[in-house]
Amino acid sequence: MRAMILAAGLGTRLRPLTAGRPKALVTVAGHTMLEIALNRLRTFGVRQVMVNTHHHAEMINDFLKAHDNFGMSIEISREEVLLDTGGGLKRAAWFFLAGSSDEPFILHNVDIISTIDLARMVQFHVEQNALASLAVQDRATSRYLLFDEDGQLCGRRIRSEETNGDGRPQEAETELIRPAGNVSALAFSGIHVISPRLLTKLTEEGAFSIISAYLRLAAQREKIVAFRADEYYWRDLGRSEDVIKAESEIAAGIYK
Repeated sequence: MRAMILAAGLGTRLRPLTAGRPKALVTVAGHTMLEIALNRLRTFGVRQVMVNTHHHAEMINDFLKAHDNFGMSIEISREEVLLDTGGGLKRAAWFFLAGSSDEPFILHNVDIISTIDLARMVQFHVEQNALASLAVQDRATSRYLLFDEDGQLCGRRIRSEETNGDGRPQEAETELIRPAGNVSALAFSGIHVISPRLLTKLTEEGAFSIISAYLRLAAQREKIVAFRADEYYWRDLGRSEDVIKAESEIAAGIYK
């Protein structure tokens, strides 16, 4: 099975931890984020991995060489200009289209840790015959994805950080890309299972958000579905305080 780890970000919110190294090499409880993600993928049978890089890209190359690619076959997609999630995936499309395989692959942010059952998620994706399945949870976030009663993507809701003149927060901006009845607003967890046929449908160019592409495709009645991951541990490692929390949770045995 194949996967891609998104590791090209600048890690701005993690400064000063990322002042002299890429986000992927920030350590959490003695292990780099990249190592944690690779080991997790390997546990679920992934042996071929694409890693996109940008900030301090050569350090990631050297790290992987020093660890013999952690026993996996790893390709690097170096981005001279950041391409965002969608652009980065499109640039690496050849890796997943080689051999005309229709086996789904995993797309995984480097700066998250979770106990989400990836095998169960892949099985769900296949059973749904989905173009993409997104791991989502019912938790607070500033950016929600909206799903209809059938669990299919139908929009998004973005909570503004700005306030009105009276100090109250501005209302969230809701975008519905097709009619829906009862809508569930859920937080995306940075893990996707994707069918390779999606790659040929990415008509966007340059740097673009994969979420924007999902919304365009969902508006065309393509099947982008929610995989409910509420029962699993999950943490974003985007800020230094999140790293500290994760280390405490690892020490307490919450994440294994």
